[in-house]
Amino acid sequence: MNPANETRAERTTEHHIFSAGTYKLLAFAIGTIGVFGFCNNVVVIVLYCKFKRLRTPTNLLLVNISLSDLLVSVIGINFTFASCIKGGWIWSQATCIWDGFSNSLFGIVSIMTLAALAYERYIRVVHAQVVDFPWAWRAIGHIWLYSLVWTGAPLLGWNRYTLEIHRLGCSLDWASKDPNDASFILLFLLACFFVPVGIMIYCYGNILYAVQMLRSIQDLQTVQIIKILRYEKKVAVMFLLMISCFLLCWTPYAVVSMLEAFGSKNMVSPTVAIIPSFFAKSSTAYNPLIYMFMSRKGGISSSYSLSQFRRCLLQLLCSRFSWLQCGLKERPLALVQRPIRPIVVSAGACGGRNRPKKRVTFSSSSIVFIITSNDFNHLDVTSKNRESSEVNAFQVRPL
Repeated sequence: MNPANETRAERTTEHHIFSAGTYKLLAFAIGTIGVFGFCNNVVVIVLYCKFKRLRTPTNLLLVNISLSDLLVSVIGINFTFASCIKGGWIWSQATCIWDGFSNSLFGIVSIMTLAALAYERYIRVVHAQVVDFPWAWRAIGHIWLYSLVWTGAPLLGWNRYTLEIHRLGCSLDWASKDPNDASFILLFLLACFFVPVGIMIYCYGNILYAVQMLRSIQDLQTVQIIKILRYEKKVAVMFLLMISCFLLCWTPYAVVSMLEAFGSKNMVSPTVAIIPSFFAKSSTAYNPLIYMFMSRKGGISSSYSLSQFRRCLLQLLCSRFSWLQCGLKERPLALVQRPIRPIVVSAGACGGRNRPKKRVTFSSSSIVFIITSNDFNHLDVTSKNRESSEVNAFQVRPL
């Protein structure tokens, strides 16, 4: 036990930092976050377990996010909610350590899973490689192990878990000026915030670049290409929303933590510290809305107007409440098998003699761009001898 932590815990009973009305408002805010986070994530997990068509490697990563957010809603928010009701931390030092450890563990799992999801979509769209369940399970195992390593280090003496300055929850000892503690804070922020943010920006940036390459070919005005462009535009908007909400939730908390760790003493007040802390916890409430219900099952051969999860949710509700009679029974999708057919745009049609020819081959599952300066009469896409030709291939596969 750290005597400084015990002294700080005892001082919470001597006076209140905020007014009684502020504590009630904070209790209402954190309680609302907990209720919505619990309900949304339980719905996602139930749908994944009930409907077999949702059991895909990508959705398994999304369920891992929901599981970590659900644990935050059940474990991490309750102590803070009770402290807001009582006007300060009322729990023991052991509970404080558990609260700081659990919140840090589940938060890092959620962040790193988002980075893994970004990488999965990157290799799927840009490199046209589909991951399988063993890959997803290995990724989840590595994420939890990685998170346990960083959150377990304070338990072994490299920094510690203590009350935050607002005294409504526990976290790392950001304010410690000890070189040993400061080194951990620096590496912790780098490994658990800046690295996953960099991965997401890199992956989604390449995805958007791939979509832009598709949109840049104005010579292809077929119905299928237009549908693909519309779908990819919606995916791009979703990606932008995902990154924006992630940064909105966690960047203020990371900035305040860095100011508290590397700034001057008393630079961060309790009022300034409590808002980013609640913002970070609020991600548990609307993560499912962004990563699940707004993602569309699109593509060339799909006719879903709603996301898979939302459609399954409506189907589940209609099966439970027969009086709705909403007629949302799932209709089997008629798989339209279209033959793979290329579109060749000659250099003359593009308005220049030296411009490379474009060849686009698309089926119901992918689009392959082949840009070459050679005559297409001598180009065989499936030939092993195509390495001798100056060919640049680019494939886009819908999510």
